[in-house]
Amino acid sequence: MSNMKLISAAVVTAGLALASQAALAYNAGDAFVRGGVAQTDTGSGNGNINGESLNVQSETGFTFGAGYLFTDKVGVELNSSEKFEHQLNAASQDLGSIDRLPVNLLVNYYPMGGLDSRVQPYVGAGLNYTRFSGGPDNIDVRRSYGAIGQAGVDLAVTQNVLLNGYVSYADVDGEIKRDGEHIGKVDMDPVTVGGGVTFRF
Repeated sequence: MSNMKLISAAVVTAGLALASQAALAYNAGDAFVRGGVAQTDTGSGNGNINGESLNVQSETGFTFGAGYLFTDKVGVELNSSEKFEHQLNAASQDLGSIDRLPVNLLVNYYPMGGLDSRVQPYVGAGLNYTRFSGGPDNIDVRRSYGAIGQAGVDLAVTQNVLLNGYVSYADVDGEIKRDGEHIGKVDMDPVTVGGGVTFRF
């Protein structure tokens, strides 16, 4: 077993051991902040450029967010990340890289809200805004607005500290221009898997 697998197993075991001594209920008026790391998988066939199929490489980065519960079971969350720097390829040719900055506003539903439980799952849906920047060779990708959905879980370590894991899917597409002329389209639809820590107030 690799050192990374051993470390991951130790962290999970320690978290479960601590969680076994903590229970909490999400309640109306609770606020939280989150931070962690996520892997965004862009798949393949991410649009086209100059008539050729475009591939946008997957990337990993830091994520963060904040939220508020209006009722025991319904809340709102605003989250984002550092800029993901994606490599672009077309017909096996390296086109350079482009930066992607996602901002997501979601309404979350907590089925266990109001109940004392170490495990607090949630699902959410909302709006994704994506800004592209730093394109190569005068390439400009227009901003994108689309839908996003997510599912996640918080695991209580203490009353205020929780381990978090989630997966999300976003609809991301934008027109590609060079010197103002249309030359293609980005169509990414990234699946993002992340984990980190939630601090509840």
